[in-house]
Amino acid sequence: TGTRPHARSKLRERLSNPNVMSAASILGSRAALSGASVAASTANARRRSFAAARSKAPRAAISPPSEGSETSPSAGEKQRAKVSMVSLGCPKNTVDGEVMLGDLFANGFDVTDEHEDADAIIVNTCGFVEDAKNESVDAILAAASMKAEQEQDGKKKKVIVTGCLAQRYAEELADEMPEVDVVMGFENYKDLPNTLGEQLGVETGAAADGAKRGRVRVGTASPPFRPEALRKRLTPQHYAYLRVAEGCDHKCTFCAIPGFRGKFRSKPWDPIIEEAKALADTGARELCLIAEDTNQWGMDLKASDGRGLAELLEALAVIDGVEWIRILYAYPSYFSDPLIDAIADIPQVAKYIDIPLQHITNLSLLRMNRPPRQHTEDLLYKLRDRIPGLALRTTFISGFPGETEEEHEDLMRFCREFKFERLGAFAYSEEDGTPAATYPDQVEQAVRDLRRDQLIAQQQQISEDFAASRVGREVDVIIDGYNPEFDAWTGRTSLEAPDIDPIVFVADPTGGQRALEMGQMRRCKIVGTSLFDLEANLVD
Repeated sequence: TGTRPHARSKLRERLSNPNVMSAASILGSRAALSGASVAASTANARRRSFAAARSKAPRAAISPPSEGSETSPSAGEKQRAKVSMVSLGCPKNTVDGEVMLGDLFANGFDVTDEHEDADAIIVNTCGFVEDAKNESVDAILAAASMKAEQEQDGKKKKVIVTGCLAQRYAEELADEMPEVDVVMGFENYKDLPNTLGEQLGVETGAAADGAKRGRVRVGTASPPFRPEALRKRLTPQHYAYLRVAEGCDHKCTFCAIPGFRGKFRSKPWDPIIEEAKALADTGARELCLIAEDTNQWGMDLKASDGRGLAELLEALAVIDGVEWIRILYAYPSYFSDPLIDAIADIPQVAKYIDIPLQHITNLSLLRMNRPPRQHTEDLLYKLRDRIPGLALRTTFISGFPGETEEEHEDLMRFCREFKFERLGAFAYSEEDGTPAATYPDQVEQAVRDLRRDQLIAQQQQISEDFAASRVGREVDVIIDGYNPEFDAWTGRTSLEAPDIDPIVFVADPTGGQRALEMGQMRRCKIVGTSLFDLEANLVD
């Protein structure tokens, strides 16, 4: 049978909040991470075209299998089952997906980009904000529909749901979507090869570990770390996300993440170094450090280890092949003097910090249960003073409960004066189980959207000015790929993170004699801008 029409509406009703963040709203704020304006239609159109062009090409996402693994099975050899994945959400979810695919490949499954050819589709969901939930539900329903169509033709196909939506709403997903074969949470990822083997009736190389055998297999939100070095990469080979910690102990009133990602825990030193070496050995020149609070790494290990993020950066910097180390998801605390010095002094550490602030006025920060304004301002100016050439990236929430017009104007004024190099804004979205969702002074959705758009529009000129200030400089650019539609290679400097920041269009003024390839690090001179993007010529 096909996917039941009422599954979509009933599940969405369960997951939805009173004020739904529309797709247009979230796309606008995602664009703002690069300093875009909702009015910048030309740049947005170019980005959409570029994304479409990339989507038509074979994905550089999944690492090439080991030598000989693509050959057809010989006589008497069993055909390997095929699995595909739709991975949604943040880089932490990407790492989960890569590790799952690595486990599956190591235990007798082939990984394919073609969902139609797969014996099982894994939908690795996001459950962070309203639009992410809806996107995840759409992906599950699309997989279920494909399953139903192929079952009518006699082909067996399984749908496995993983990720934050599965961890957070497992029972609801299972009840409303009987087409889903297994809903799996973080603790049971280690048993995914066995689970798929059972579902498909194939033998695997994985040892059974007594995991729960029902449709819903979730468990704790704070499982122990497991090896993450052997992955099937979902990023291009030249950059990778390196998870250094998991979970969060903060009590931000708007955020549900601690409830489904668990308590903060640092990954031990040795596994991090091992994973970094493995990623570098497979071509990763750029390591993006990720966690819920990346700069908190090591604080829970001080008694037993004594090392913090400063020492970790030093160790990562000497790994052969690592050229850039980037800090994402920092919290506006935990920046010790040794850590600031490490960021400033270690050449491989990008002079770039992603530090979501959420707001700047004391009343809003108090309602959010975030550090106060003076603490935040002191930190921001200290970082700029101590780290030459620093690019700061942040995000703010517009229309948080109780935010007045005066508070919004105060935030706008602060951003005009401080001039963040990268800034994004999101309209507040109520999250199940959070204190802020129950606050009585909710801001109307239209006002939330308007304030977000005003903040984004203001940032566009700041971002354009920052781009213009870089014209004439020589910089290293990592080449991310080729865009055939615009006949241009694109890349990033160390001041742009993958996927979320502006890009560099790279040209060869000699007429193309110096070949460019994805993953190269090339010396370029910035010769112009296109809004907040850069245009550069090769100089090497």
